[in-house]
Amino acid sequence: MAVIHRTTMVPTKMELLTSWLPGRAWYRGEKPPDLHKAGGFRLDDPDGEVGIEFVVITDHSGAQPHTYHVPLTYRGAPLPDAAEALVGTSEHGVLGTRWVYDATRDPVAVAQIVSALVGNARPQAQSESDTPDPSVTVHVVDTPTLAKGFGPARDGLFYTDLPVGDRILRIHRLLQVPVSPVESAVAGRVDAWWRLDDTIATGVFISLTA
Repeated sequence: MAVIHRTTMVPTKMELLTSWLPGRAWYRGEKPPDLHKAGGFRLDDPDGEVGIEFVVITDHSGAQPHTYHVPLTYRGAPLPDAAEALVGTSEHGVLGTRWVYDATRDPVAVAQIVSALVGNARPQAQSESDTPDPSVTVHVVDTPTLAKGFGPARDGLFYTDLPVGDRILRIHRLLQVPVSPVESAVAGRVDAWWRLDDTIATGVFISLTA
């Protein structure tokens, strides 16, 4: 179980993402981004060492706003051989220095995403300890071989894809509504909400494709 601390991070997540986001293939805005928190949820690391958060932010820097899904991990020490995945470091008011990574390159996060898709991990509230988030819907895949290894992540214009067994684990980066028939028909997926202007939108955050 992850413990959520009511404290500070310096620099903040938004400040780290403001620097990191423009270098992504799927970024659509201007420089610098004008970021606003729009939603999110967490998964717990069974070993309690790595924080796993699925951050949703809306960028208002361009002609129209774009909402992004940015999974992050928080570690107490650098992840070996993952310098290219580092979003930045931050001083946590309780835990000290935290190394913040793009979670699509962090094996602990990927393993927990797969665990959620096979029904073995429950999405948790973004800002509360030990509190499942019932607003996040997981369409479970009954495929025991799914968790037998995964390959390197590849960024596209809309997604980050990771080979997992004989499937592709797809992290939807640019959140969109409505959900297309193709997205709604995949073998397994995670749906969640985010704030869009003065309304609540729901869409696909994670999917598993053939």
